[in-house]
Amino acid sequence: MANDNRATDSIDRDEDYGLTQALMDRIDAAMEAGDRPALDAALEPMHAADIADLIERLTPARRRAFLTLYADGIDGEILSEIDESIREEVLDQLPQAVVAEAVREMDSDDVVDLVEDLDQPDRDQILAALDAGDRAAVQQSLAYPEYSAGRLMQSEVVTAPEHWTVGQTIDFIRAEEWLPEQFYHVILVDPRRHPTGYVTLGRLLASPREATMRDLAEDSFRTISAQAEEGDVAYLFNQYHLISAPVVDDHDRLVGVITIDDAMTVLDDEHEEDILRLAGVNDESHVSDSALTTARQRLPWLVINLFTASLSAIVITQFEATISTLVALAALMPIVASTGGIAGTQSLAVAVRALATRDLNRSNARRVVMRELGAGLLNGLGLALILGIAGTVIFGDPKLGVVLGMAMIVNQIVAALGGVLVPLGLNKMGLDPALASGTFVTTMTDVMGFFAFLGLATLILI
Repeated sequence: MANDNRATDSIDRDEDYGLTQALMDRIDAAMEAGDRPALDAALEPMHAADIADLIERLTPARRRAFLTLYADGIDGEILSEIDESIREEVLDQLPQAVVAEAVREMDSDDVVDLVEDLDQPDRDQILAALDAGDRAAVQQSLAYPEYSAGRLMQSEVVTAPEHWTVGQTIDFIRAEEWLPEQFYHVILVDPRRHPTGYVTLGRLLASPREATMRDLAEDSFRTISAQAEEGDVAYLFNQYHLISAPVVDDHDRLVGVITIDDAMTVLDDEHEEDILRLAGVNDESHVSDSALTTARQRLPWLVINLFTASLSAIVITQFEATISTLVALAALMPIVASTGGIAGTQSLAVAVRALATRDLNRSNARRVVMRELGAGLLNGLGLALILGIAGTVIFGDPKLGVVLGMAMIVNQIVAALGGVLVPLGLNKMGLDPALASGTFVTTMTDVMGFFAFLGLATLILI
C-alpha cells in the first residue's frame, strides 16, 4: 500500500507541472491531425524544459513527426534542455536555418555542450552560424580537456575594475547590450584581468552609488582553474555554497565564469552515473532507447556476471557429498548468500556515495572500515540468532541451527568489509568505484556464503 501511495504521489506531482495528461492528449490530437496552430496553442504556455521532456518521451517515429510539424518552434532554450542521448538525432531532423537561429540565442557554455560530442563536419556547420566573437569563445572552451571547468564555463562575464564605484558599475551594466541573460556577480579585475573579488547583485543594488566596489567584495570569493575537473567544480559549489565562480587560465587571467545551474547539473549527472553503474547499467542509457539498444548496453555486464557466478558454482561442486547427505542444505544455501548480498549492497552504496562526496578519504578510512566491521558483526549476531532458532525449530536439528548462525555471521562480516574495501581499493587504483564494485561484492558474498555454510556443515553435521 505504501508503494502504491508513493506511485500515486509521483503521478500527482507530474500533474502539477507542465506535462499533464490533458495537455498530452491535446498534443497527441494536434499531431494526429497535423494541426500546427493547435500544437502551438498547446505548447505556448509550456516551459522549454517541459517541451524538451516531451520530445525525449516520444518514440523515434513520433519524435520525427513532432519535429517535422514543430521544427521552427525549436529555439535555443529548448535545444539546450534536450538530453544529450537524443540531441544529435534531433539536430539531424531540424532544418539548418532553425539550428543556426537556435544556437545564436544560446550562451557559449550551452553551445559547447551542444557541439562537443558531434562529428567535426556537424560541429563546423553549427559554429559557422555564430558571430566571429561567439565562435572564438566556443572554440576556446573546446580547446580545454573534456569534463574540465573550461568546457563547463560560459565566456560571457560581467566585470568591473576594482576601483570603480557602485554608480559607475550600475551605469555600465545599464548601458551594455551584450550582458548574459542570467548572472549573479560582478567580478572585479585588476588591469591585467586577474580576478580579485566579486560583488553580488543584491549588495550592489543595496549600496550607495559612491561606495567602492572593492569594499563590497564577498568573503566567499575563490577562482577555479580552467583545467580543473568538472567533478571538483561541482564539489566546490556544493561544499562552499557558491552561486558562481570565475574561471582562470594558467596565468590566472579571467576566461569565463561557472554558475550554480551548470555545477548542479554536473553533480546530478555524477550521482545518476554512480547509481546506474552500481546496477551494471550503461550510464548512457535512456528511457527512449530501443529494446535492442538497451539489451546491447546491458549484455556485457551480464556476461561478466555469468563468469563471476561460475565461481559460486565451483565452490558448491566441492561439497556435492555434503549436499547429497543432507538435502536441506540445498534449500538453505540461498538464504545465507542472498542476505549477505543485500548487506554488501547496503555497505557498498554508503561507501560509493561517501567517496563521491569526499566524506570518505584516507584520514577516516580506517574508522569507517572498523565501523562497517562492527555493524557487520552485530547484524550477523542478530540474524544468526533468528536463523539459528528457526533452523532448529523447523528441521529439528540444533546443529543445523548452529551452522546457519555461524555462516550468517561470517557472511555478514565479509559483506560489510567487502562493501567498503572494494570501492576504496578501486578508488586508490584510480578507477571509478561504482564501475565494478557491485559485481565484486556480490561475488564475494556468494562465494564466501556458500563456502562458509557448506564448509561448516561438513565439519559439524557430516
